[in-house]
Amino acid sequence: MRLRALFAAVAGVLSIAAASDPAERLPDPAQEARAREIFQDVRCLVCQNESIDDSEAELAKDLRRIVREQVSAGKSDAEIKRFLTDRYGEFVLMTPAFNAWNLALWVGPFVVVVLGVILLAIRLRGRAVAESELSVEEAERLKKLSDNETP
Repeated sequence: MRLRALFAAVAGVLSIAAASDPAERLPDPAQEARAREIFQDVRCLVCQNESIDDSEAELAKDLRRIVREQVSAGKSDAEIKRFLTDRYGEFVLMTPAFNAWNLALWVGPFVVVVLGVILLAIRLRGRAVAESELSVEEAERLKKLSDNETP
């Protein structure tokens, strides 16, 4: 009994989370599922950190409608994403494409980490060398101090 109640509660939560206006949904379940997959990769331009599937902004609703229209027209996922990027820019995609323009975006973090490790190694090596060697004056002063302390 508890398992059924838990299952019903989980199913209810999932259906609420996935729900949108039934009038907006496509009649073909396969097309609706494909549209919802595309929704996950399209950014809400108002919320900016949410996909249009998660957002309730008016622009997100318009984008969902556009995607559904394109899916029902038989366009491929690539054609739909190209349409959206031509219209709104590449920022509309949650995952930017890997191309020459975005090379710094994809490679930049790795370059920064490698440069940081190299600089850290250089500084630590320089510190170890500087700390281990005493000048002649420092050595004499240290010897005098240690001779004064011994009884």
